[in-house]
Amino acid sequence: MNVPIRRVAIAVMVMVVVLLANATYVQVFQADKLRSDSRNKRVLLDEYSRQRGLITAGQDVIAQSVPTEDRLKYLRVYPETAAAAFAPVTGFYSFQFDSAGLEQSYDSLLNGNSDKLFGQRFLDMFSGRDPRGGNVVTTIRPDLQRVAYDAMRRGCNGGCRGSVVALAPKTGAILAMVSTPSYDPNKLASHDQTVREASWGTWVRSTGVDADQPLLNRAINATYPPGSTFKVVTTAAALSQGIDPDAQRLTAGSTITLPGTTVGLSNYGGQTCPGSAGGTVTLRQAFQYSCNTAFVQLSTEKITNQIDTLTSTAARFGLNDDAPGIPLSVADSETGSIDDLAALGQSSIGQRNVRLTPLQNAVIAATVANGGVRMQPYLVEKLQAPDLRTLSTTNPTTVNEPISAAAAATLTSLMVDSEKNTTGSGGSVTIASKTGTAEHSADSQAADTPYAWYIAFGPSANAQIAVAVIVENGDRGVQSTGGSTAAPIGRAVIEAMVGGSR
Repeated sequence: MNVPIRRVAIAVMVMVVVLLANATYVQVFQADKLRSDSRNKRVLLDEYSRQRGLITAGQDVIAQSVPTEDRLKYLRVYPETAAAAFAPVTGFYSFQFDSAGLEQSYDSLLNGNSDKLFGQRFLDMFSGRDPRGGNVVTTIRPDLQRVAYDAMRRGCNGGCRGSVVALAPKTGAILAMVSTPSYDPNKLASHDQTVREASWGTWVRSTGVDADQPLLNRAINATYPPGSTFKVVTTAAALSQGIDPDAQRLTAGSTITLPGTTVGLSNYGGQTCPGSAGGTVTLRQAFQYSCNTAFVQLSTEKITNQIDTLTSTAARFGLNDDAPGIPLSVADSETGSIDDLAALGQSSIGQRNVRLTPLQNAVIAATVANGGVRMQPYLVEKLQAPDLRTLSTTNPTTVNEPISAAAAATLTSLMVDSEKNTTGSGGSVTIASKTGTAEHSADSQAADTPYAWYIAFGPSANAQIAVAVIVENGDRGVQSTGGSTAAPIGRAVIEAMVGGSR
């Protein structure tokens, strides 16, 4: 063979090898990435040709696929009367706008492509049966979800903007996860492109500073200053050093100067802490009446190794660490930087740079309710094959023990006293709670409606449920408080769970 022909032959062989290598790389190593690419409409058409699995809450189906007569053989539908209530859980599954929520987290199982369903696909192929997706069984209690959503929707002169999260303290199971305002996922799942685009356009345009942002899951993807609800953590730090809440006396003054500054910090409404004797109150009284000045003194003067003690206590409760998924991704909760005692004083009352998700605040309440043991929250109880065989089950997981059982019992008694002093207290259930009214304006002179918080559990002994409520737009404006705005919502959820229990 002459030289030119040999060179051409070698070049052809090299190109063939490169072509085969590229084809192998694309089909083997890039297969999953290309398949999951939202622009790959062929995959979507294939997925819409088979029945997607169910998402359930208790006995209620909260997401299912029904057959149609158009080219997309199945339509994803959500319960007509409660789609918006469950949207923060289910998310949506859309031909045009991809997916969100559990629809996204468990897409491969729901569409039938998961490795967990390999045996099922193999049997379907030989039996000639149409392939189907697996099912996701959530931990959500439908009755609690509806109560929480309805309470948020009816409040705040046209509907509250915020979130409700309820947990089972002993297991970490999420019993309710509400975010308002919400949206109807049926509009995004519709096969009518005009309906889809009109709905999406409306929501995308609502992205301003003061927008409702219905697609934002405030329960897990938004963080807020926790205000006085953070005093639970500050008190836990004090109890860890043996401070007696009935013996430790603190200032009852209406204002206190932050250490090393000339900046004053005051109690709510500029009031002197009630029940004072000789200008002081006990820590129990300070907790009951949520006296800011007392907690600044507690954190900056009475606790030793102050900054490290507070931040380490907060870390044991789950702050300042990467938040694990539930399986939905969760924003990190944090104390932020605390560089000096002045910053510590502000942080100890849940202000400055402290930021929590409603889920994290519910975890704090649940940890106290569970005798000081923190459980990992989870949203999915089990996964099922199309024939309802259980593929996997979520087992409750203990994370750590942020406080001792004795400290948890003391905190519970303090929270019971706090509930008794909270607006509208009293009912068929003995509740332990802490309210919070958090300022959040960057402008210290601004008069923005504060964030209203309520964290609680009930019954106070052998608790069955722990809740966290955040309301951004209380109907009393700057006079909105956790007790007047958020507490009634939290109590309604607790009452729905335990009724007349004591």
